[in-house]
Amino acid sequence: MAGGRYAKKWLWRWGGNPLRRRDDIVEAWIVLAVWTVFAVGGTVAGLVTAHAADEVFARQRAERHPVRALLLDDVPAGTTTLGGTSDRRMARVRWTASDGSARTGQTLLKTGLKAGSRVTVWQDGQGRFTVAPRSSTEAAVESGFLGTGAAAGFAGLVFGAGAVARWRLDRRRVDQWGREWDLVGPRWSHRTT
Repeated sequence: MAGGRYAKKWLWRWGGNPLRRRDDIVEAWIVLAVWTVFAVGGTVAGLVTAHAADEVFARQRAERHPVRALLLDDVPAGTTTLGGTSDRRMARVRWTASDGSARTGQTLLKTGLKAGSRVTVWQDGQGRFTVAPRSSTEAAVESGFLGTGAAAGFAGLVFGAGAVARWRLDRRRVDQWGREWDLVGPRWSHRTT
């Protein structure tokens, strides 16, 4: 029976209460619309964002490939910068391209490596150096975080719009109460003896 009372209390704005105003009904519909748009739109925004991010990560895994290279220079230990200590530095490497020609270039490598070391570098489809693609697990986790962030951002917009609409209703109710008090207030100011 307690659940019935709770539902009755929750749905009071739609009931036949003589104290119910038109603004109360409008507010009830605004609250219902906000929660519905949040539930449906937030889910869609999160799923679409997560799916799009997952596709980008899958494309990166397909386009990028590892290349074995020979380190030409020592990579000194990390240096301290304004943001902290860097564990990666630019270094020259030599590798054999797919056409069999020897190439040299610079890429970021971990510090502390000695010249002559064999390293794995990553290239994109155009042969430019790039970072290693995310693994399937890392991509799934990051896609999930991006989807959650999109849903949270959408929720902020929806609840913000709902809060503005309810604030405007409250302002209108306060103004209405003020006008009604201007009519009724003078009658209450008489003293009885």
